[in-house]
Formats: sequence, C-alpha cells, structure tokens
Amino acid sequence: MFFFDPYYMLFMLPAFLLMALASWYVNAAYRKWSRVPARSRVTGYEAAQRLIMRGGLYGVEIEGVPGNLSDHYDPRRKVLRLSPGVAQGNSVAALAITAHELGHALQDAEDYFPLRLRSALVPAVNIGSNLGWIFIVIGLLLRWADLAWLGVIAFSASVVFALATLPVELNASARARRLLTESGLILGEDEQRGVNNVLNAAALTYVAAVVTALLQLLYFVSLVGGMGGRRRR
Repeated sequence: MFFFDPYYMLFMLPAFLLMALASWYVNAAYRKWSRVPARSRVTGYEAAQRLIMRGGLYGVEIEGVPGNLSDHYDPRRKVLRLSPGVAQGNSVAALAITAHELGHALQDAEDYFPLRLRSALVPAVNIGSNLGWIFIVIGLLLRWADLAWLGVIAFSASVVFALATLPVELNASARARRLLTESGLILGEDEQRGVNNVLNAAALTYVAAVVTALLQLLYFVSLVGGMGGRRRR
C-alpha cells in the first residue's frame, strides 16, 4: 500500500519542512507583535468598525469566533468573525489580522474575480479531495489505469484551488496595509514593520499549501504513470 511508501515521505519532505517553517513563522510573528500595543490604542473590534465605515461596507457584521487565529470573513453571510485575542486586543498583530480579513470583505464588495473563482472551485475541491485518492487507491490495487488517472484529475482540483487562493490572500494583505496606513490606525515605521511581519508570515502558509498540493499531485502522477509503464513491460 502506497500509504506507507517511503518514497512518499522522501517526495513530500520539502513540503513538510516548508509547512513546519510556515507554522513556526506565523506563531512567532503573532506572539511577538501581539505583545506590542499599537499607538492608536484601538482594539481589533473597534478597528473593524472604523474600517467598515471607511470602506462603505455597511452590510458587513462583526461576530466573535472561538479559538486562536481563527479569524475569517464569511462572504456568504457577509460576516467578519474575530477571535477573542484579535477582537479585544489593541496590538499591532490584532490590527493586521483585522485589516486582512476586511480586505476580503472589500474584495467581496468589488466582486473581485479571483475571490469569485476560488468560491466557485469549492464544490469541485470537496468532491475531488474526497474521491480523488479513493479512485487512485482502487485503480492501483485493481490495476485499472483509467480509474487511477481519473483520481489524479479529480485530486488536481485541490492544486487549482491552492493556486487560486494565493493571489486572493496576497491582495487582501496589500489592501490591509493600505487600510491601516490611510486610516491612521498604524503609525510609524516600527508598527508598519510589525504589520508586514504578520502578513508576510500568513502569506508563507499559502505558499506552503501550494507547494504541498503540487508535490502530492506529482507523487500521485508518478505512481499512476509508473503503473502504466510496468503494465506495458
């Protein structure tokens, strides 16, 4: 069974290392800048209210969500959900995360095409990620190359989704930087450096997700392609 294939671990090692680095970087950046109060002394919740008004996002509501770094914008319900540490904190990190998620709200309000594309891909990704590897396993076990290749194609939806997510997140971070600077919520080069540190760390997680999805897809392609070669011999 390829689940325990040592070649898989060797193939995916760069992705695992990058994911571990991204996780460490995000947590380290958040810990550092969550201890640094912004000079504006505005909490994440208050910043969200101000930025919603500034951006004309009057239909967007703010709700709490449990957990740590669980903040997100829900485009279906037009709701910005903030974790306790972000909503109640007045740190540089809290403001950076709040503005990033409101960057998604601005994308939604402007009908930003990459965001619409990512949303449209969700059903295909859910189906592909659940069925793709099953088709691959059955195809490999029963020597049905066509079924295995169908699984590879289905699984490739996750790669397309990861690639579509990256520009959405980078654009939201660019919007966040502008929002915080133009609104005066972030003051001075030191606070701007903290915002950049937090947002760059978050961006690395999405880069790592792309690399992971690509390497896993390439591994499946090598397995199925190898099966075809063995059958021809």
